[in-house]
Amino acid sequence: MARGGSTMAEEPTWGELLVTLFLMAAVPTVVGGAVVLALVALFMWLTAPLRRRRGRDKAA
Repeated sequence: MARGGSTMAEEPTWGELLVTLFLMAAVPTVVGGAVVLALVALFMWLTAPLRRRRGRDKAA
């Protein structure tokens, strides 16, 4: 019933740790950046008529 060998997993190497940490940092950065970019674009789209109106008033 008992198996030979260790039941514990091997320790990760420094390279594996760095890749894991990089991915853990990159995913929230990419997702957060996409959310911020989407919010800025939405704000610009919603306020475009107001900016156009202001530009027309200054030109007259």
